[in-house]
Amino acid sequence: MSEAEDTLKLENQLSFSLYACSKELIRAYKPLLEALNLTYTQYLAMTVLWEFGQTNSKVMGRLLYLDSGTLTPVLKALEQKGYLRRTRGQLDGRHLIVTMTDEGYRLKEKAAHIPADAAAMMGLSDAESAQLAALLNKLLHNLAE
Repeated sequence: MSEAEDTLKLENQLSFSLYACSKELIRAYKPLLEALNLTYTQYLAMTVLWEFGQTNSKVMGRLLYLDSGTLTPVLKALEQKGYLRRTRGQLDGRHLIVTMTDEGYRLKEKAAHIPADAAAMMGLSDAESAQLAALLNKLLHNLAE
């Protein structure tokens, strides 16, 4: 087999490893999030609100690498569940302000165990997790430029 053919093998494709890991990690989160009636994307949106309490939808979209067509239905669903409120900015009505509700704060308490439970499923040491996170953040930064 030539070197060119070897590099095209599925097992040698870094992009495939990242894709498959992402897919499996989201699948592993599913039972943890079902108990909270959240999808993975809804969970990520809530993590932004748990950190900041309030933000606008453009900032949230940038933080989550989601376009408005993907983020809007997520925010609508979370609003219907009572976890956040969406209001138009007072100075600029084009800005959509997203604010966590009291119910959203209560959900944070219920979700506090999820990062540790997910980390346990991954089977990585703390040092391996930190190293992997650093490499993935570097890769994301490089690709998003």
